[in-house]
Amino acid sequence: MADTENAPPTERVEPVWDQNRSRGDEPPAAGTNSGPLGISGGDRTIFAAIAAVALAIGIVNAFSGAQDAAWRGDSYDVGRRLFWEMSSIAVILLLLPILVLAVRRMRRASGVAARASIGAIIVLGFSALHITGMVWVRKLALWLAGGAYDFRFSLATVLYEFRKDAVAVVLIASTIWLLESRRELRKAAVAPPAPPAPQQPSSPDVIWLRDGTSRIRVVPRDIIWVASAGNYIEYSLADGTQHLIRGTLAAAESELARFSIVRVHRTKLANLDRVRGVDLKSSGDFELAFDNGQTLGGSRRYRPAVASIGSRTATAGIATADPPAIHKQS
Repeated sequence: MADTENAPPTERVEPVWDQNRSRGDEPPAAGTNSGPLGISGGDRTIFAAIAAVALAIGIVNAFSGAQDAAWRGDSYDVGRRLFWEMSSIAVILLLLPILVLAVRRMRRASGVAARASIGAIIVLGFSALHITGMVWVRKLALWLAGGAYDFRFSLATVLYEFRKDAVAVVLIASTIWLLESRRELRKAAVAPPAPPAPQQPSSPDVIWLRDGTSRIRVVPRDIIWVASAGNYIEYSLADGTQHLIRGTLAAAESELARFSIVRVHRTKLANLDRVRGVDLKSSGDFELAFDNGQTLGGSRRYRPAVASIGSRTATAGIATADPPAIHKQS
């Protein structure tokens, strides 16, 4: 904590159910309440704990530095060293609310990459603010006392301070993270049991394909196949119409799996309830024949998806009396 002492989030569009909620219906983010920066009264515990530890470390560093200087033949000037330490600690404590909010933002982030990016921003931002604030606090204090302070700005000096700031940020942020986890566990332990969830309605029999302000109502059983087309996905319907919607095939697969629309190729989904024939190739690939006369090729990697298709019967609303035919090629 001491100075060198004068030493050198394109909008992704996906299939959505007909259940829209405005932003006002969304629950508020947890972790902050009251205060101009969203800091709650419980944060005083965090600030007090970190301040106590920082002050203790600063005092020990000051006396240790003064003793080391005396052993080297320099003056035992503990007052000057305490000033360096306390000015650094004062700036750190002023930055604590920002650091608390940053850690909470990191906790809400999903994925290692997102958290690592936020962590890097925290370290760099904290160090820049700490060095700048510490220098100006010392300049102001010594100017008022009739003296002067020279930071001796250089790359070596900045790197020297940055190394210490990086360690301080990791320790402080880890402490905040642990205290936040402990607080959440305590709230979960004392929270009253949640009321039983209401009976969920049956799965909707329609979906809406949304692209910006355009919305298309589709009955899932009318979908024959879905294919990836760059940044778009193409829906092919039983009546021959096709819809090109901006989105990802993975999102479509997740939403349509309940309707027996499954992946049969890296870039294709197929409605197995509309399949009327399967042609198994000797290479392991296969070709699906649908009840509207269309065909679609599948790859051997996804052959298990159609392995039991011969035992399927037609879904309600699709007139047929026979199960799909399976043909094998030698």
